[in-house]
Amino acid sequence: MAVLLGLAAFLLVGFSLRKKETAGLLRVTVDGSVFGEYDLSVDQVIPVDTPYGSNRLVIRGGSVIMEEADCPDKYCVKKGAISRTHDTLICLPHRLAAEIVPGNRDSIPEAPGEGNWEVDVYAE
Repeated sequence: MAVLLGLAAFLLVGFSLRKKETAGLLRVTVDGSVFGEYDLSVDQVIPVDTPYGSNRLVIRGGSVIMEEADCPDKYCVKKGAISRTHDTLICLPHRLAAEIVPGNRDSIPEAPGEGNWEVDVYAE
């Protein structure tokens, strides 16, 4: 019996001391396409305006909330904050998903006009 209690205590301490995975990026998709990826270490407001509607995500202190949405049910706003890898905020009427994924700022592609982008074609 003492061996079982000792093993249980060892496992409990081991799991509580284990390093938690730190999430680094918020990936926002609309209708299945990536809208953007955002660093969770940077506090920011992310407006998402699409043909389906408007949402506003807020990253603060490594957590994400859906601060505002013009959908009828507002379930995405009511869900509250997410902060762990693979946590998601979903707005079905707007076809929007916001998921925390592993990564860091270096894995976010630069926007056109920054870095070493080359332009192949100009279209009018």
